[in-house]
Amino acid sequence: MESLRNIWVIPELRMRVLFTLGLLGVFRLGSQITTPGVNAVAIQELAEQYAQNTMFGLYDLFSGQNLSQMTIFALGVMPYISASIIMQLLTVVSPYLERLSKEGELGRRKITQYTRYGTILLALVQSFTIALFIENFGNAPGGMQVVYEPGIGFRLMTVVTLTAGTTFVMWLGEQITERGVGNGMSLLIFAGIVVGLPSATLTTLDQMRTGQMGVIRVALLVALMIVVVGVIVFFERAQRRVTVQYAKRVVGRRMYGGSSTHIPLKVNTGGVIPVIFASSLLALPATFAQAFPPESWAQRASAQLQWGMPLYNLAYVTMIIFFTYFYVAIIFKPDDVAENMRKYGGFIPGIRPGKRTAEYLDTILARITVVGACYLAVVALLPEFLMAGFRVVQIPFIGEQLDAALPQFVTEGLNVTFFFGGTSLLIVVGVAMDTVNQVESQLIMRHYDGFMKRTRIRGRRG
Repeated sequence: MESLRNIWVIPELRMRVLFTLGLLGVFRLGSQITTPGVNAVAIQELAEQYAQNTMFGLYDLFSGQNLSQMTIFALGVMPYISASIIMQLLTVVSPYLERLSKEGELGRRKITQYTRYGTILLALVQSFTIALFIENFGNAPGGMQVVYEPGIGFRLMTVVTLTAGTTFVMWLGEQITERGVGNGMSLLIFAGIVVGLPSATLTTLDQMRTGQMGVIRVALLVALMIVVVGVIVFFERAQRRVTVQYAKRVVGRRMYGGSSTHIPLKVNTGGVIPVIFASSLLALPATFAQAFPPESWAQRASAQLQWGMPLYNLAYVTMIIFFTYFYVAIIFKPDDVAENMRKYGGFIPGIRPGKRTAEYLDTILARITVVGACYLAVVALLPEFLMAGFRVVQIPFIGEQLDAALPQFVTEGLNVTFFFGGTSLLIVVGVAMDTVNQVESQLIMRHYDGFMKRTRIRGRRG
């Protein structure tokens, strides 16, 4: 309570927090405005039938259920996230972009501008695709008309509305990052995910009232969620510190160096990006299968990659591990780190500078990334295990024997309602931690105690 009080004591920090909350309120207000020409009730019925395990379901998650309601923010921040990832990948293969990334603030501004252009381009393409998709369905499963007046006018109106909404959301996120607290884009995703928590809580209370869930089961569920959040916090903060020693050197009349520091190598360097990549790729078969007849080969192949199927779980874990290593290889360059250390007279005790240092860092990163990848895979599969278990009976040759040998809670799950999926849980906890860290740094700068009592840094007045 003292830390929360200190936030309101500092005028600048108080204004930043209020500014952030105000823009998040604007985002949620825009989430209630439906795109012109669309029947909102019919869209929701259509989403319930076709959005499960598809790209539209994944987009709906990151847009805060705006896509299933076809609001003006239906695309959310996904075009910006896609453009940012594309720019990161292009930075590796394009010498021009790589040179820009090393030019400091001016280069970063240029890359940010290119990311904005890419966001608008992706929003134009995706909004036109969504307009064609909902227009071609004609009527929802309940018989209601989805689009009141199909045609070129509706398509243009949808493209203009959704692109403008995406641009406005991008502006909101950048304003929060610059003038508020926390990362703006991450906080918008956070707000879209946690907005469903009150209704989920009311549903659980209603199930307790009607006897569908006992008090003990609810208590165990709450305790399990607390443990899972604690494990995520532990792994997200876990790091391997590599000691770096700087030799003393004389420049003019001054002596520099002689200090000791460390390089923090995070266990989960890739964050939630590997899980997002894996989820996106696994959602593609179900998305494309919607265009084929019910008994076609595409539908049968898609059925094997549905949520809970053994092939889905195997592919999901494999892709998470692959993309974890892939993303770490992109964002962390051991050769560049070793070269910068050599230029400034730094070295790792017992390791020769240059190539040997790069190999040493690469070896450490490869080992701790194994732990990070396994942690992401376990968190991603945890909601499935709790709700439905693992359908091992579908495994060829040994499926029936495994189903008979394994305990019932493994094959059928615990039959509990887990409010967040694996991706959602990682995002919610990660964004909350980053925001708290930023508030903590603001408090420490002004010599106030922060939230993290064990790791706080005392100011000079302390």
